[in-house]
Amino acid sequence: MAEFKNPNQQGGGGQENRSLFAIMFFMIAVFFGLSYYRQKTNPKTVSPNAPAATQSARPAAPAAPSAPAATPTSAPAPGNSAAAATPAVQATAESTTVIENELYRIEFTNRGAQVKSWLLKQYKDSEGHPLNLVHTQAADKFGYPLSLHTYDSGVNATLSQSLYVPSATGNLTAPAKLTFHYSAGGLDVTKTFSFDETYVLHADVQVLRNGTPLRALISWPGGFGDQDTALGYSGAQIDYSRDAKDEHIAAKKVSGGATLNGPFDWAGVSDTYFGAIFLPDSPATSTMVTLHNELDVAKTIHRSGFGSTSSSAKAINVSILGAAFGDTSGHTQTRIFVGPKAINVIRNVYATSSNGNKISLSPLLEFGFWGSIGKYLFLALQFIHLHVIANWGWAIILLTLIINIVQLPLRIKTMRSSIKMMRIQPQMDAIKERYKKYKINDPKRNEMNAEIMKLQKDNGVNMFGGCIPTLITLPLLYAFYAMLPRVIELRHAHWLWLPDLTSPDPYYILPVVMVISQFLMQYYTPSPGVDPQQQKMMAYFMPLITGYFVLTYASGLGLYWAVGNFFGIAQQWIMMKYTSMGREMKEIAAKRARRKAGAPVIQGKR
Repeated sequence: MAEFKNPNQQGGGGQENRSLFAIMFFMIAVFFGLSYYRQKTNPKTVSPNAPAATQSARPAAPAAPSAPAATPTSAPAPGNSAAAATPAVQATAESTTVIENELYRIEFTNRGAQVKSWLLKQYKDSEGHPLNLVHTQAADKFGYPLSLHTYDSGVNATLSQSLYVPSATGNLTAPAKLTFHYSAGGLDVTKTFSFDETYVLHADVQVLRNGTPLRALISWPGGFGDQDTALGYSGAQIDYSRDAKDEHIAAKKVSGGATLNGPFDWAGVSDTYFGAIFLPDSPATSTMVTLHNELDVAKTIHRSGFGSTSSSAKAINVSILGAAFGDTSGHTQTRIFVGPKAINVIRNVYATSSNGNKISLSPLLEFGFWGSIGKYLFLALQFIHLHVIANWGWAIILLTLIINIVQLPLRIKTMRSSIKMMRIQPQMDAIKERYKKYKINDPKRNEMNAEIMKLQKDNGVNMFGGCIPTLITLPLLYAFYAMLPRVIELRHAHWLWLPDLTSPDPYYILPVVMVISQFLMQYYTPSPGVDPQQQKMMAYFMPLITGYFVLTYASGLGLYWAVGNFFGIAQQWIMMKYTSMGREMKEIAAKRARRKAGAPVIQGKR
């Protein structure tokens, strides 16, 4: 293969080479570090404390509900006078009640007075149907939404399988109220739900056993219905806020059956895109039990290559998180937000803290390590999508162009720094020539470095002048990297051939484009003072690294990165061809090329 001749790139070595390698190493390390951070780093689980007034010892982890049964599986001992005095209230047959507004369609069953399906009308599943937030496979095994949780597994089974008497059946349109009542064997249960036009409903739950309040928590035990991909499962976490300080606990750090006592501003469970969050009427006396189960999804996972649908498929066990929330008094009154972690939605949902302050659910949406940058990047992206072009892919492209235009002064500064370095390159080479007989670990090499640094200082050359502008742009890239898979607005967002900007390109077109753009970026970018062999390695190594990231990560990131590269290439070409800096750079490079005729260098077009 013929050698390229690029007058922008010059031979050399020393500290400039090390700074270039430092940038490359820093870039790779941060990418892998962020991936590790997203999976491994989360606040530790709060140590469960026993309730102060109602419990003398820490409760044992509750067992999962038993399979559906026609009759209760547990009842108070016979002969109890309070139980005998409690009138029986129970339905004779199973029935359903549907609550509906413009955002959701919730189907209740009177068996357990719990939710069988919770359809979000504005969001689709992987097959294009309205998304059911109830993960049916998990709910069948671990319990359905708005079921009740106590520290007695027998009572749990009774409460979840008994037939309650509903205040209404059939279809109801919000605003509406629905009450379920059950009484038998000493248990008296009332569950009342109120609905409006938002994603928030209100629950009022009380369980009496032999006339005494029983601490029964209302629960969301079985994950979410969008958890049919590897991404959905990895995003499961427990979330809560105390005194306006939010905490997020990853699945691996969640203890099943652990009790966390309040005060809570809000608390619950969420995955990457959706959440079920409780906002108590009485934050000071609120309490939560964390639920953690394992589910084999080998036969139901919807992501190609992640699991098999054959009967002999190897088990794929994933974490299913849940949360049960209530009040230490035994009478639970709380609002419940069940919906998307869309920034325009959760920032308008408020809880009342124990000191009376209003606390929004905005912290429920995290943007990772570079959160402060990622949040504003998304807000800018959302503004473009709402007011300029109603396609997220084109919005990413337009935002990328705006960012690169803003960064243009930094690129010009980089080019000026390169010209200064090229002017003194012959003198630097002469210094290096005098010291080339000394080994790399010889103390004389320190004298060489001192002379080079003095030469650079005398000529106003900053050896990091070309590096600092690049390092300033890296946080934007990392913020995009962290932000894209977290915002629900980009879920299933398409652009041209890309079906989902939060998933890798299924056709591998974008990784190829990324490799080409990165190679051209190396090809045209000036690198004075860098050894030719190192230039050659960088020219091929960096495109492969970036191509790998785009191959395995959100295609929206690849789109942002590739467009930025092509903009940089065009800007560099224009500056080299039409500016005095470019002409001077080419003249200096041409002189050096004539002096070093035959030297193997990677070079590009003039």
